[in-house]
Amino acid sequence: MSGADGNGFGRRRFLAVGGGLAAMAVAGCGSNTGRDTGSSGASGGKPELSQWYHQYGEAGTQQAVQRYAKEYPDATVTVQWSPGDYDKKTAAALLTDNGPDVFEYGNGPTIDMIKGGQLVDLTDLLDATTKADFTPSLLSRMTYQGKLYAIPQVTDMQLLVYRKSLLSSAGVQPPQTVDELLAAAKKLTTDKIKGLFVGNDGGVGILGGPALWSAGLDYLTEENQFGFDDPAAVESLWRLRELFISKSLLLGAPTDWSDPSAFIQGLTAMQFTGLWTLPAIQKAFGDDFGVLPWPKLNATTGAPSVPVGAYGSMVSAKSKNVDAAKKFVKWLWVDQEDLQLDFAQSYGFHIPARKSLAEKADKLKSGPAADAVKFVNENGRAQTPVLWSPKSGTAYSDALNRIIRSGSDPATEIKAVKAVVEAELKRIAG
Repeated sequence: MSGADGNGFGRRRFLAVGGGLAAMAVAGCGSNTGRDTGSSGASGGKPELSQWYHQYGEAGTQQAVQRYAKEYPDATVTVQWSPGDYDKKTAAALLTDNGPDVFEYGNGPTIDMIKGGQLVDLTDLLDATTKADFTPSLLSRMTYQGKLYAIPQVTDMQLLVYRKSLLSSAGVQPPQTVDELLAAAKKLTTDKIKGLFVGNDGGVGILGGPALWSAGLDYLTEENQFGFDDPAAVESLWRLRELFISKSLLLGAPTDWSDPSAFIQGLTAMQFTGLWTLPAIQKAFGDDFGVLPWPKLNATTGAPSVPVGAYGSMVSAKSKNVDAAKKFVKWLWVDQEDLQLDFAQSYGFHIPARKSLAEKADKLKSGPAADAVKFVNENGRAQTPVLWSPKSGTAYSDALNRIIRSGSDPATEIKAVKAVVEAELKRIAG
């Protein structure tokens, strides 16, 4: 679900290239922690718990999570709804004794949270049957050395949307390779409309993962080594530069990639955006739009992909009520399937994190939404691996910015990123 940044769709940073870059910040946290320092006591014989959420943009979401908390019978749960830089605030609060008991975080835990002993092991909250029901890529991202540190709340994804009528009138087929995408964007560009929108930064924030996956590569290998010191990565990243200078890319749109306004207002024929935008797009265009994954690099290289992410519910190791906090997380995100379905469907457009619930989600059973679910199952890629640290993410993001916007040599930039990532992997292993 999106967070509010003025347009109702904006705060999707956990579905951007860095994957929680703000977790690196540990600046001092204010006193507004949402938990009284005496909250370890009981209220009416019940333990008191604080639960933190970032500020979602969809109307009704805040009231929903407050209702869920109120319905919980075994503790008094106080919800803190946090506007502003939630990632930074949470990362800082985890270092204090006044942070949350239960909190959500984009894509689940950072490796520094885990290595710093800031999180409680939640492995025992899922039995084998329930574990098999969750989207595997999400659980994998939230697991380290066999221990599960977060329970996925809801699945979000990115995908390419396009106007069927505009492609048809231009004689353009839905692109299946990156080369076809570049050619389509050029052909669809006129003096009134651009062919493609991938964000006002030219794709720096959201195309880092798709560029690697389209080339058959990844951030890290299965052996947790640097994953893209490869000629195919050089070619793929250079394609993003070609797109940036092609004059077919929409730049300087009134809203960014996570909001459908540029697409709906006819500023672009295609846009890489999120599943959550489909209701607004459908309202505007009816059946005159389709969805695609980000295409593979060429006919013989790589694979199509859709980035998949989820906020994960976690328990702070500094909680004075660890057992009560774990019990609440299990009640809400494992046992209460009706509330999980409500959270996914009633306040936006999202895929439940559990396969059995996705099958019950009526809004996902037809049209482009059903295609999107298929993409998640067939082409879904977890945003970033757990060992991809905030520092690694910053290095890659900075390199992408220089390649895409300034024309820096991808091979040189990749080697510089590799040095940072290998140092980070060595630090983490130590």
